[in-house]
Amino acid sequence: MAYNLLKGKRGIITGALDENSIAWKVAQKCHEEGATFTLTNAPIAMRMGEINKLAEETGAKIIPADATNMEEVTKLYTESMDVLGGKIDFVLHSIGMSVNIRKNIPYTELNYDFYQKGIDVSALSFHKLLAAAHKLDALNEHASVVALSYIAAQRTYPFYTDMADIKAMLESIARTFGYHYGKQKKVRINTISQSPTKTTAGGGIKGFSDFYTFADLQSPLGNASADDCALYCVSLFSDLTRMVTMQNLYHDGGYSSTGISTELIEKISGE
Repeated sequence: MAYNLLKGKRGIITGALDENSIAWKVAQKCHEEGATFTLTNAPIAMRMGEINKLAEETGAKIIPADATNMEEVTKLYTESMDVLGGKIDFVLHSIGMSVNIRKNIPYTELNYDFYQKGIDVSALSFHKLLAAAHKLDALNEHASVVALSYIAAQRTYPFYTDMADIKAMLESIARTFGYHYGKQKKVRINTISQSPTKTTAGGGIKGFSDFYTFADLQSPLGNASADDCALYCVSLFSDLTRMVTMQNLYHDGGYSSTGISTELIEKISGE
């Protein structure tokens, strides 16, 4: 059921790759709620995905952009404002990549060139999206910017290696930029710490399937799906959350607040 929560709002959604990606689901839900938006991803990612299908479904224009390149990010905003007919009301940052994880390099033996690449793509890109918008005055007052994070930014998950550090940086950028943008333009900036989700990116992490099951047993409500996360993003883009900013918001079925569940105890004990 749609409620027209985003009727008349304009947005930019990054990172939609295929039907399994959270950004894809966010685009669908934003469309259902009455928003218009542009879609963007790096050119190489677009060749691997199915973004044209999503654009056709939602009536969105695709604007290719490398989020690590300030010139291309600036162009993304100027073209989006031109296409949509005004300033932007919401932005989704759904960009993450770790070469060290892809190559199964242990945290204690990280390749630092790969590490820097991960920081640039997954965290500094968030600062660049915000800095370009700020310089261009591209966001309306009370606009909402959301980035997707993970609990490994707060607690140790050995398999998440350098992405844990990178997500911690992402969350710090949301807090610090959130202060400045909030004071100046009432723009709110938050991160969502999502459950393990069966996306193309998540599936590339070693041991993901086992951990997905563990988290599902640990969470009183079970793992939050990509569809559920999309609905949460819509609520943060809407006027219902105008006073929420600089927060890392757990969207994980209660996982982050549960010490251990009876289901896990029973599984461990073999009962």
